[in-house]
Amino acid sequence: MTPEHILINLKRELIRTLAVVDGWFDSDPALLQYRPASGGWTVSEVLEHITLTNHYLLIIIEKGSEKALRRKNELTEPFVIPASYTLSNPDLLAIAQPDAFSWQRPEHHQPTGQKLLCEVRRTLRDQLDQCLVTLELLPHGEGILHHTTMSVNNLGKLDVYQYLYFLALHAQRHIHQLRKIGQEYTTPSVACDA
Repeated sequence: MTPEHILINLKRELIRTLAVVDGWFDSDPALLQYRPASGGWTVSEVLEHITLTNHYLLIIIEKGSEKALRRKNELTEPFVIPASYTLSNPDLLAIAQPDAFSWQRPEHHQPTGQKLLCEVRRTLRDQLDQCLVTLELLPHGEGILHHTTMSVNNLGKLDVYQYLYFLALHAQRHIHQLRKIGQEYTTPSVACDA
């Protein structure tokens, strides 16, 4: 995979995915606050959770980007992305599938409901900008030069590009959840005769 292909694929995934998430902010206010019968999160809470998770992923991505650029500057020879390089593998792709594995999320990723929804939306849009700026800083494949361990689904070491892909896949996982909440909200309950 060439650096150009990496950037094109990541930009497309990030923009497409976060645009879908962004669209949920325009939902009917009653849907935004609807609590599923399972007792799970409301749409508003899912949206906040996505931005909380993005926040912590972006801290790792930013530090990784700085280290990758430092490493590039320390190289004595030009580096080449291996022809076998890929952004994904089956374990990474499973991040987007809601029931693919058990996921224990950290306490600090739990939504609190303390932020106004307009602030959460602004945060999401700023996070997309931050992702795109990161890609601009790593245009020649530099993102493969630093790896950070990802414990979720035992993924092991991911490079900066793969962390950005993880961010998009995590949001896709919650798009499935948002759609299920939306379907439950719009499907009338069947009355039971007692």
